Amino acid sequence: MIEPRTLHKVAAITLSFWIAKVIATTLGETAGDFIAQTLGLGYVLGFVVTVVLLIAILVTQIRASAYHPTLFWAAIVGTTTAGTEISDMMDRTFGFGYVLGSSLLFAGLLITLAIWYYRKRTLSVENIVEKDSELLFWIAVVFSNSLGTAFGDALIDPIGMTFVQGAIVCSGVIGVVLLLHYFTKINTVFLFWAAFIFTRPFGATFGNFLTKERARGGLELGTLETSLVALALLAAIVFIASRFGKPKVLESSNA
Repeated sequence: MIEPRTLHKVAAITLSFWIAKVIATTLGETAGDFIAQTLGLGYVLGFVVTVVLLIAILVTQIRASAYHPTLFWAAIVGTTTAGTEISDMMDRTFGFGYVLGSSLLFAGLLITLAIWYYRKRTLSVENIVEKDSELLFWIAVVFSNSLGTAFGDALIDPIGMTFVQGAIVCSGVIGVVLLLHYFTKINTVFLFWAAFIFTRPFGATFGNFLTKERARGGLELGTLETSLVALALLAAIVFIASRFGKPKVLESSNA
């Protein structure tokens, strides 16, 4: 079903968007771990598999003439899953470490946003319809989701937080962004991207809490089982949002 608001290719930025984003990031973390660890494919082959799938989804998404909820959120899940493999491969296979890996991903994100702003004079996702703008949007999403994964893992491994503590820290950052949105005049597009980035480590740490071994502080629910539950929840949220959409929040076309 195509949403009635036609001049856009991105989901309306409402509360349901952020709920779906968190679920999608959790699904991306558990699905990525399922591919690389549970199936034993490793991070490099897992990266190849997820990137090939992501490219196929993004080609279809960008070629579409209007917003399709299922297609858009499939692309979001694809970026979070690929982001999991990218971050893990950089740290655990190539040995970059979290600081260098995060720095490279952050630089890639800044360069993408700079190119986007230089070309369009805006970073707003509100009315994306042109294919070049949408391509830059998805490149930024891949970098931000990979960066978010690296940040979430850094909270757990080098810093030594538990999965729950990591999720609390990330939710605190998201809470600050919300307060800044409602009680300050800070640019809403900047706040959108800040929230977009930090919902990823929250989903990553929460996903790890659900699936990792009890000895490491997790619930050990299983990557496949958790992924299927997250997929069902995401489908339900997207269906409800597509039927009962409301005006956007936390994003505007001011920048």
